[in-house]
Amino acid sequence: MKIAVASGKGGTGKTTVATNLAWVAAAGRAVAYLDCDVEEPNGHLFLNPAIDRREPIHKPLPKVNLELCTFCGRCSEVCRYGAIACVGNQVLVFADLCHSCGGCVLACPTGAISESPKTIGELREGTAGAARFVEGRLNVGEAMSPPAIRAVKAAGEWQPDAHPPELPGDRSSQKEKVPFYPLTILDCPPGTSCPVIESIRGSDMVLLVTEPTPFGLNDLKLAVEMVRALKLPLAVVLNRCDVGDDRVQQYCANQRIAILAEIPDDRAVAEAYSRGQLACNVIPAFADAMRDLLDGLSNGATR
Repeated sequence: MKIAVASGKGGTGKTTVATNLAWVAAAGRAVAYLDCDVEEPNGHLFLNPAIDRREPIHKPLPKVNLELCTFCGRCSEVCRYGAIACVGNQVLVFADLCHSCGGCVLACPTGAISESPKTIGELREGTAGAARFVEGRLNVGEAMSPPAIRAVKAAGEWQPDAHPPELPGDRSSQKEKVPFYPLTILDCPPGTSCPVIESIRGSDMVLLVTEPTPFGLNDLKLAVEMVRALKLPLAVVLNRCDVGDDRVQQYCANQRIAILAEIPDDRAVAEAYSRGQLACNVIPAFADAMRDLLDGLSNGATR
């Protein structure tokens, strides 16, 4: 199961929910935490992973062989982002606009366009307690984060021959009888732009974290429209639920969206966050809330 934790705006507690949920879930199942917020990843500050693998993230860019090119302009016609242009007897490539979709390569009638890799960031893999940890870091100045997000998601895919984790107690007799369903938690960028869409695409559930404020409600509505446009199941976590008003609850009720958790505005959570600690490790009530959220994810979704 793939759960994408997202939010219509920053500062709602998305990473707090994602990291704590991953940590609690890892106590009883195979879990992978994927930090898809490649422009500003911060899950590592709380999970303190042991990184054992680093590799560059490449973005394929079109490379034009002018000896084969007939300057027909077909490549620029199919590019929806204006990343390649045929001007006279030259073909210009604008790397910052390229989405690496490969359309120009497919459209070229003479095979004059190939792809060459450009390093845009770094992929880091390791373990955080019992959980797998995958993080992408986009290089400063790079404009396009979706290729880095795709690299993070690809690295976090569970292999078909994966085995269940060793859980407390003797479960050897159950391994052949009980199906193994690993859990992947994707910590997505905030907002509703292309990086978020790339992060949540292919998920089994989108968990939207919001807060009961006018800004929280406005951006929640935008996020709900985005998720529904992708036809994905969704549910809501209401953070700092005892401040503001009840308009978020009313909106979710009217839209038939399940609120799977309501987290109070607790100073102890803020203090744990400021120290880089997981709230579930220092506040028992918060750990219980994450366990309840995990239980509710299997049957609390709406479209």
